[in-house]
Amino acid sequence: MTDPILDPAAGDPLAGDPEIAALLQREATRRRGSLQMLAAESTATPAVRAAVGSILADKYAEGYPGHRYHGGVDVVDDIEELAISRAHELFGAEYVNVQPLSWALANFAVYAAFSQPGDQVLSLSLKHGGHQSHGSRANLSGRWFTVLNYEVRADTEQIDYDQIRELALIHRPRILVAGGTSYSRSWDFAAMRTIADEADCIFWADAAHLAGLAVGGVLDSPVPHADVVTVATNKVIRGPRGGLLLARGEHADSLSRAVYPFIQGAPAMHSIAAKAVAFAECLRPGYAAYARNVADDAAELSARLAERGLRTVSGGTDTHIAVVEVSSLGISGREAARRLAACRIIVDKAVTPFDEAPVAEGSAIRFGSAVMAADGLRPAEMSTVADLMIDAMRTDPDDVARQAAITEAVAAVGEK
Repeated sequence: MTDPILDPAAGDPLAGDPEIAALLQREATRRRGSLQMLAAESTATPAVRAAVGSILADKYAEGYPGHRYHGGVDVVDDIEELAISRAHELFGAEYVNVQPLSWALANFAVYAAFSQPGDQVLSLSLKHGGHQSHGSRANLSGRWFTVLNYEVRADTEQIDYDQIRELALIHRPRILVAGGTSYSRSWDFAAMRTIADEADCIFWADAAHLAGLAVGGVLDSPVPHADVVTVATNKVIRGPRGGLLLARGEHADSLSRAVYPFIQGAPAMHSIAAKAVAFAECLRPGYAAYARNVADDAAELSARLAERGLRTVSGGTDTHIAVVEVSSLGISGREAARRLAACRIIVDKAVTPFDEAPVAEGSAIRFGSAVMAADGLRPAEMSTVADLMIDAMRTDPDDVARQAAITEAVAAVGEK
């Protein structure tokens, strides 16, 4: 008997699960005609989605190519080697590990490879744009390690490398971290390397948000400078949700053991195939134009919002991320995000570096431009987007008619 799941003639494979099919359709409808502006999201390409949904989802392949625990791995060995080869070409790193199931697990592998519980880690403060996996007390990293934070300058809201050097030389941390989730400016990775050398510590660049822009030629790459680089293969890269480790060759053994068997078991081979697809797509000439458009959209939208009275933290952005203060509108970041969502503009609430508002409310919103760029929106259209955002944030939550009018205008832009 032919397995209906594998038989293309069997029709819709979800026909037997109408509840999930309906929910997937709802999600497609939610996205259609809206402005998806979450900084953490991008749009996976059709080829990436095909690989994620492929037969490889069934395959168990614990271990590394040539050294698997299970049999029947000749094909997946070739797939993983291909993904590694493409990552070498794309990023120029001496060591590549494509197995981390997520960006956060790639981050934890760095801790496992280079430190012991209780060791000191120096990273960007969460309120100043860092990430919870860099030492938040709500996260394993903040409970297992002694975390010290550096902050942005009060006058420019940009990284203070003198402060980092001072803290590093006083405390001599085991790991120095560059990178964050809400910091919109480029990093001086060469300066961070110099500081790490002076303090005799491991320099880790968390490039989850930056790697796609770096390979697209928009930002400098951290790979030549850092001991280890972690990457999220979704976001601007437009690959599957997953993690990637890039490092100097001298760290290969410790990082390989940290991923497997210390952090995780068998890798997700369907995700590794999709990573290989994404790396190949990033190597194509058109990707650089996409990456440039991502950055240009973010910079242009920030500038247009500034013209309308909303200040962008640090005065602008070099990346796809911007944190925009909304307190001048008389609302919190949380309320701003709620009003925007009511008009199908999806952003995050956020705090500013020296925010006096409660974290749960915040004084700002955070947006990203990767999905807009993937959907074909260009800098010339950011003035219209800025107008729609301002209108939505100024609209009373009970004014349903006004919300409907803005939503219709958003759909016209989102369905470009």
